[in-house]
Amino acid sequence: MNKVLLGSPGMAVSPLIFGSLPLGPLQADLPLEKAGRLLRYALECGVNMIDTAALYETFRHIRQALKGYQGSCYLASKTHATDAVMARRHVEQALRELGVERLDVVHVHAARLADPFIERAAIFDLLLEMRHEGKIAHVGLSTHYIRAVRQAARHPEIAVVHPLINRQGMGILDGSAEEMAAALAEVAAAGKGVYAMKALAGGNLIAQARESLRFVRDLPGVHGVAVGMLSEAEVDANIRLFSDAPLEDAMWRKLESQRRHLKIMDRFCTGCGSCVEACTNNALAIVDGKARVDAERCILCGYCAPACPEFMIRVV
Repeated sequence: MNKVLLGSPGMAVSPLIFGSLPLGPLQADLPLEKAGRLLRYALECGVNMIDTAALYETFRHIRQALKGYQGSCYLASKTHATDAVMARRHVEQALRELGVERLDVVHVHAARLADPFIERAAIFDLLLEMRHEGKIAHVGLSTHYIRAVRQAARHPEIAVVHPLINRQGMGILDGSAEEMAAALAEVAAAGKGVYAMKALAGGNLIAQARESLRFVRDLPGVHGVAVGMLSEAEVDANIRLFSDAPLEDAMWRKLESQRRHLKIMDRFCTGCGSCVEACTNNALAIVDGKARVDAERCILCGYCAPACPEFMIRVV
C-alpha cells in the first residue's frame, strides 16, 4: 500500500488506518489472541498506523500484535481526561500497556467540546509537557466540531487532527458534511495531518460502505481514514479499496449485507432519553437509568445514533 505524509509531522502512513475501538469491550470484545492476530495481519499487509484511546481498552490487543514485529507502526492514542493528573495517567498507561517508550500522537479527546483549547487548556499544556519529556512525538485534537477543527488550523502546537466526517454528516455537531469538509481542507493547508473517523457513521452506512469510504478518502486534505475492522476479509477489502485496486464485488456485497444489530455502550450512557425520542419504531426505552433496545422492534434505521449526545450508539 502506498504511503502518504500525515501533514507537517512527516509521518509516512498508510491511508487506511486501523481503528481499534471495535476490538475492545465497548464493541465486539474480541479475545486478546484473536484481536492480536487480526492487527498483526493488517500490519503485515501494509497498514502501518493504529488508532486507540484510553477509553477503548485496546492497548493490550495492540501490544499482542506488535510482539516480534520488525516493521514500522505509528501509534496514536487519546485522553478524554478533564484534568492534567488523569491525562498523565492515560498517557503513562498507554506507554506501559503498549510496551513502548513514546507515542507518535496523543490527541485531546474533546469530541463534544466546541472550544477545547479553552475547556481543556490544562490537558493541552500537560501533553506539551510530556512531548518535552520525550513521551509524545506530536499533540493532536480529536473532535466532532467544525469550529474546533478551524481553531486547530490556527494553533501552532497542534500537529494532527482527528475529525468526524461522513457523507451524511451524522454526528457533526455544528454543521454539515460540506462545512466540515471545507474545514478539513483549511486545516490541512495549514500543515496539519488529518485522519478521519466515523466514515461509516458508527456502522449506519455499512450498506453503502464503498461509496461512504471513498467519499471520505477522497476529500481534499484528508490524509487517512481510521476504519474499524473485525476480520481478515474486511482488512483485505479495505486495503484494495484504499489502494485503488480492482474490487471483488461479491466480497463487498457480502460485507455490506452483514447482519447488524444496535449496540448501546451503556457504560457511558447518561440516560438522557434523546435516543428514545428519536426512535421511530418505539424500540428504545430508559430502564434503570440506561437506554435499552427491544431487538424485535428495532428496524436498524440508525436514527437514534446521531441523536445520542455522547455518540454511544452504533449499528454493528
